[in-house]
This record gives sequence, structure tokens and C-alpha cells, in this order.
Amino acid sequence: MRTEELDYDFDPALIAMTPAAPRDAARLMLVDRKTGRLTHHLVRDLPQFLGANDTLFVNATSVQRARLSLVRHAEGSTPRLETEGLLLKPVMQKYWQALIRQSKRCNVLDKFALRGSDGEETGDFMLLHARCGEGWIVQIQSELDPQAALDRSGLTPLPPYILKARKNHAISVMDADDRTQYETVYADATQRNSVAAPTAGLHFTPELLDTLARNGVQRAEVHLDVGAGTFKPIDKPTLEEHPMHAEHLEIPVGALEALETATATPPRRRVAVGTTTVRALESLPPDWKARDGTHRAETQLLIQPGFTFRNTDAILTNFHLPRSTLLALVGAFTGMELLKHAYATAVQERYRFYSYGDAMLCV
Repeated sequence: MRTEELDYDFDPALIAMTPAAPRDAARLMLVDRKTGRLTHHLVRDLPQFLGANDTLFVNATSVQRARLSLVRHAEGSTPRLETEGLLLKPVMQKYWQALIRQSKRCNVLDKFALRGSDGEETGDFMLLHARCGEGWIVQIQSELDPQAALDRSGLTPLPPYILKARKNHAISVMDADDRTQYETVYADATQRNSVAAPTAGLHFTPELLDTLARNGVQRAEVHLDVGAGTFKPIDKPTLEEHPMHAEHLEIPVGALEALETATATPPRRRVAVGTTTVRALESLPPDWKARDGTHRAETQLLIQPGFTFRNTDAILTNFHLPRSTLLALVGAFTGMELLKHAYATAVQERYRFYSYGDAMLCV
């Protein structure tokens, strides 16, 4: 697939800088793949479209406080440096793989003080141990355990386009608010391994989930650790040349059993909330069995037009960046012609785009 096929005309003014309030007040475009019809609703209208024949699969991962505000104090011939870091994934206890801005000015054994959301140093530190590709292996140093240190010193890893848009519009949001808003209401705090939120799930409220449950909609949880690569634009001429990032996934027995039940008689529609959930479900090997227990794996699955979906019947998803693997995934599900029509309509109707934006339900 040519990368240019994943372009679309876009108005940057449509980038959502804050989420809808309440969450389920976000707009919802219903995309019917059979008829090509587009209709306009709100997320809180989902009970009109989901019912007793549906199972909702969600990614219950939690967002790590992975964005770091760093300062290296001047010492001897080493100059002061203020910069930012992003933790990518843990490699062992207290050690992480990380990206650091102005990395060329950094050296092995440099020690950075961490600053909290108020800009003040917290007493926690980050030590650089070794270069690792484009990033570093770093150690978090604190009198607290590693997670407590990141809870104190880490910031919400919002996508750069939101931070840039806020800066351009002189909009300030407390990190405490982003911590709450950039997290699903069903996130499992014991699974705080993602550096980006599974954003389609941000639209659900406890009340909406309760309504769906009363209507007979079942819910099953999977876990896929969302990595920074999910936002990486495709910079190759074709999608096939793009190096797909790897992400860890776990599908518990309960979700596997729900998948098995969905294919029984009468069948249940498998509704995936977000592209990360789709990747988890479609990464299952053809011969999986629920009785084998929790499925754990690393996936580098790249879904593009021509892909055959085995475990997904409908997708709830946000509006994605051009030239992204996420857009290719949704295009594989809807067909590219219908997807481009939906996106052109969303721009015309002034839908809000990207992580804090509106949603589409593709059925």
C-alpha cells in the first residue's frame, strides 16, 4: 500500500485539546459498512446500537506517568541542561528504556533531577546508564519504590500534538486533570505499562457502562501495553516498508471464553473498543484455545487493507493521524473509499480529532 493513500485534507483547528465533558458527550459517527451510510450521534447514544447480542472488548491497560521534566545541574565542565524524557518500557526493576530530548548533549552517568507538575524538583533522579539505539537505558533513583517515584515525579504522556496545540492557543491544563482524563474508567492500575492511552475507551463513563450492561452487553478485558510507536508516522513510500513497533499483550481466560462464546449459536457480535484492542484480538494464533489459559505474546501485527479479520465484527475508534498505521487498520476494516468519505465528512461537520476527540462506530 502506498503511504500517500493514507493522507487526507485536515484542519489543525480540529485537534481536540481537552476531552468532552462529560466523557460520553463526545460526538459519534456511525459508519455502516454494508450501506456506506453515515449518521451522526453522541457516544451516550451507544445503547441504541449495542445490545444483548454484543460483547464489548476493551483494553484495560493503565497509563504510566512516563513523561519526565529533567534538569542536569552544572558540575565541573558539565553544563546545566533542562530537557524532557519519555519512558518507553521497563527493562528490569528501576531500569527503563527512554528517549531524551537533546540526547546528543547527554553522556553516560549523567544524573538528572526530576521535576513535578509544579516545576519544582521532587527529590527523585534519573541516571543514564547506556545508549540504546536512539534512546537510553536509564535508572530511576528514589527513596520510594519505582512506581511511587513515577507517581510523584512523572507527568502524563500526552501526545505532542496536544501539547503543541495547547501552547499555540495559550491553554493551560493541570497535570492532575490530565492524569484523570487521559485514563479509561476501567483501567487496571496493576497494568500501568502504557505510554499512551487506548483513547477510544476514554469516552465511557461508569453510567454508560452500567446502561450497556443492563441492556445485555457483555464486557471482556484484554491488556495491550500501548507504546510510543503507535503515533509514529509512516515515513516510507509504502506501508510494507514501515518497521512496525512491538507491543506486549495479555488476553485473560475470561476474554478468550467470550470470544469462543461469540461464535456459538446464536452468535454474538464482537465489538472492539479501539485499535489496540483490535490488534490484541487479531494477534491470536489461529489455533488458540481458551482452555490453554491466559494468552501472552509480543505483537508486531500490521493491519492494512486486504487483511482478513477473524475476531472483530465492529470497531469503536477515534479519528486518527494521516499516514499512520492506525488509519490503515481502520481502512482495512471499512474499506479505504468509505473511510476517506467518513473523514471528509468529519472535517466538514467539524468533528474533533485525535486522542481527546470524537469517535466513530464502524459496523
